[in-house]
Amino acid sequence: MEHSWVKPVVAGMVTALVGFASSFTVVLAGLRAVGADSRQAASGLLALCVAVGLTTILMSVRHRLPITAAWSTPGAALLLSTGPVEGGYAAAVGAFLVCGLAIMATGLFPALGRLIAAIPQPIASAMLAGILLKLCLAPVLAVRDVPLMALPAIVVWALLYRFARTWAVPGALAAAVAAIALTAPTLTFDAAPVVVVTAPVFDLSAMIGIALPLFLVTMASQNVPGMAVLAGYGYRPRLGGILLTTGAGSVAGAFLGGHAVNLAAISAALAAGPDASPDPARRWIASVTSGVSMVVLGLCSGLAMALVLLAPPVLIEGVAGLALFGALAASIGAAFRPGGAGGLESAAVTFVVTASGVSFFGIGSAFWGLIAGGLIHLLLRPQTPSLRSTRETESA
Repeated sequence: MEHSWVKPVVAGMVTALVGFASSFTVVLAGLRAVGADSRQAASGLLALCVAVGLTTILMSVRHRLPITAAWSTPGAALLLSTGPVEGGYAAAVGAFLVCGLAIMATGLFPALGRLIAAIPQPIASAMLAGILLKLCLAPVLAVRDVPLMALPAIVVWALLYRFARTWAVPGALAAAVAAIALTAPTLTFDAAPVVVVTAPVFDLSAMIGIALPLFLVTMASQNVPGMAVLAGYGYRPRLGGILLTTGAGSVAGAFLGGHAVNLAAISAALAAGPDASPDPARRWIASVTSGVSMVVLGLCSGLAMALVLLAPPVLIEGVAGLALFGALAASIGAAFRPGGAGGLESAAVTFVVTASGVSFFGIGSAFWGLIAGGLIHLLLRPQTPSLRSTRETESA
């Protein structure tokens, strides 16, 4: 008879492998976009793996619940869409640190969480969709520029998305690796793990252009859905404690280049669902195994960076874009769902401004999209009955 621990252990290893393979290219591309060199980007990936692994183990063992942490994939996409900021990579690291502190503060002061929840859902979703759009266009550009390398990856992704969705992006990555091995020139590289400490610089434009939107997308697209996934399987841990733990992990990892650690959303179901164990009380073993496996995978960060250096940048961005199609579809659906007056218009404005990639005063488009959409929402929202009656009385 199969031992009761085998199934959750295997599920935990699969959770970590899928989470790593599905989006490490997004992380590396995002860090490179904000100014990290190859060693700093590899260090950031290693820091995220270790922080994700340790926070997962800590939360799972403490609560005996299948609580799985992850890095913020939408946050990495934000970095890619934002690009270089004033103050360079050190200013981006300062923004990562402030984002982690903000996550911890939200755990300490629930009023901050309520303030974030007050942002209209269409606007928050439209901002995320605008961030993701550029990266999700990359597979099309890859087909144009490197068709012999991109098309096999896209075909594998499409077939697996139909028949084994969990493995769609890892399968596409494997196809891309095979194409790289067959066509890329032979290069010498050091695949050993790299640790690079970067002293943070606190620049106002980086705080507004990176820290604020990174905090918002991490909360809205990762932590809140992650809690919903756990609740769907009957687990209801305190959000405050989770935010304190993942925020502390974000702060610790920021000095090495990690952008944000949060509650896992999609991959959380792999450890919290019945496939991990028929006994809900034993599924925390799966999340602990996932945490251990993620730390081990962090040792492959140097190899992952070497793979990125071997490949055409558009191919790596194309694979990253495939990983985000599901998130793009979900965010567009949530943004443009018919609702109250001004909802569609404010979402459209937020989406267009964010997707434009424009930067003013050194501040990226995600912030301006949020501001523009918010102003349109305030302008077009229905008047309250008291205000309407007052104006009618004055006009009479």
